[in-house]
Amino acid sequence: MKIAKINFPKGIAVKQDVRFGKPCIKGTRVAITDILQLLQMGYVIKDIPTQYPGITTAKARVALNYAASVLGKEEVLEIKSC
Repeated sequence: MKIAKINFPKGIAVKQDVRFGKPCIKGTRVAITDILQLLQMGYVIKDIPTQYPGITTAKARVALNYAASVLGKEEVLEIKSC
């Protein structure tokens, strides 16, 4: 079995044994989705370090850039009924 190696952006890590393989901020267990959920709840970037000590605003921006790049690659499919 051949395993594909994917290069993630600097500051992002994916490990099967950390958060079930979700993309996280490197060196932490804070998943990208954790950062997005804080923003969804109304927090702003400068509040993120208060919720996750050790996560700087710069690291939070890396998480947002990663999320934007992944979502920017989504394809929209047209579904036609038969």
